[in-house]
Amino acid sequence: MPSIVNKMALAQLSQAFGDAEAAVVVSLNGLTVAETEKLRRSLAQHGLRLRMVPSKLALKAFESAGHKFPRESFKGNTGVAAGSAEAAIMAAKLFTEPEVKKAGKVSLRAGLLEGQILGPADAVAMAGVPDKNTLRSKILRCLTGPAQQLVSLLSAPGGSVVRVVQAKVDAAGGAPAESN
Repeated sequence: MPSIVNKMALAQLSQAFGDAEAAVVVSLNGLTVAETEKLRRSLAQHGLRLRMVPSKLALKAFESAGHKFPRESFKGNTGVAAGSAEAAIMAAKLFTEPEVKKAGKVSLRAGLLEGQILGPADAVAMAGVPDKNTLRSKILRCLTGPAQQLVSLLSAPGGSVVRVVQAKVDAAGGAPAESN
């Protein structure tokens, strides 16, 4: 029979996971306290909280929130970072940074994005999704690029005429006559 503490923890996690737009499930094996705290601080800067959760409790919390993850996603030391979609994408980026990957102590096991359960490969691919500011700049470039090209095409013939006249003047060795 579950204890009152487990029931309270389950209710709290169910609410947190239910409110989250996205989540990243990671395996944290062999991290030192300092390394874990560094990851937690990095995640906190992006509005996420890394929760070390017992596997059964995490599975039940996600199931009560309407998300059914495979059991193998929650074996061993499991951490969950849940929040907005953009924050979870940032978490995936942080977990796949070269410094973190090089240590080999953190691996993405699963993810949740817009109600879809992601496997390990898809969770890693989530790290490649550009952030909101990058997408905005790309859209802006798409919108302003054609206008810039049009302006340069329209101004090119006038500039060519000026260069031809200047070349003729330079060839003749004189200066163009000024009009009053």
